Amino acid sequence: MRSATYSGPVDELDIKIMEYLKVNARASLRDIAKAVGKSPSVVHSRLRRLEKMGVVKGYTAIIDYRALGYEVYALTLLQVEGGHITDVEKLLASEPNVRAVFDITGEYDVAILTVFSTVSELDEFIKKMLKVPYIKRSVTNLILRVVKDSPHITSSPP
Repeated sequence: MRSATYSGPVDELDIKIMEYLKVNARASLRDIAKAVGKSPSVVHSRLRRLEKMGVVKGYTAIIDYRALGYEVYALTLLQVEGGHITDVEKLLASEPNVRAVFDITGEYDVAILTVFSTVSELDEFIKKMLKVPYIKRSVTNLILRVVKDSPHITSSPP
């Protein structure tokens, strides 16, 4: 998102609409329109434009996986043979307990965030993952406490 002073394709009204949606993605066009002081038709056209631009990628529920019994969160760093990084990332992204896959710089090539119900499920996943021939090394860290886990940032870049 851009700040209110940005004069490009995303303006102050777009930002207000997106800020409202961050809090309640299920809001009706009428509710959003009332909150931003515009008509529902204006909000509708703005949202369609933001979707076409790829700024708004979708609308979703934010699920508390701990409330569903997923108590084990882990961060795993992987060293992968260079020519196969993309293949390994795609494979990992297809795993049901993988929340995020990141292509990173530094000593490791890939970072993944995973969520499991038990430590034994995590152990099985790590052993399965290490059977992938292109993964050279891994380091897994248990996440003891989630301080912040949000798909949104709290401010807009300049």
